[in-house]
Formats: sequence, structure tokens, C-alpha cells
Amino acid sequence: MEKNVGGTDRTMRLVVGPILALIGVAILAGWLGVGGTLGTALGVLAVLAGLVLLFTGVTQLCVVNRLLGIDTYRGR
Repeated sequence: MEKNVGGTDRTMRLVVGPILALIGVAILAGWLGVGGTLGTALGVLAVLAGLVLLFTGVTQLCVVNRLLGIDTYRGR
């Protein structure tokens, strides 16, 4: 699979991904005031989304970008 994530797209994924994952962990740990089933769901979704963003930023590969025909990688 060819790289398709680069430039500002990659930078934003590498910055926003860990922040979103940490917010999710904080929700799940009860450090943020979101409780109950909704809090758990939001926490899990935030952690998963953050990890996906981080992974796609590090590997510079995104399946969704590929399906939509988006290519922000300029290293050719």
C-alpha cells in the first residue's frame, strides 16, 4: 500500500490523536465529569479515534483516504 498521508494532514493526526486518546482515558478514569453509560461510550470512542489518528499519522497510511481518493503525501 502506498503512503497517502502527509504534510499538514499528518501533523494534525500526530497532534490531535494523542490528545483525543488522553481525553478518552480521562473520561474512562472518571477525571472528567462525564459518567454513566454515555461517559463510557464517549471515553471508548475518544480513545479508539485517537489511536487510529495516531496510527495513521505514524504509518502515513489511511484506508479511508484511499477509498475516497484523497492523497496528501508528497514524497514521490
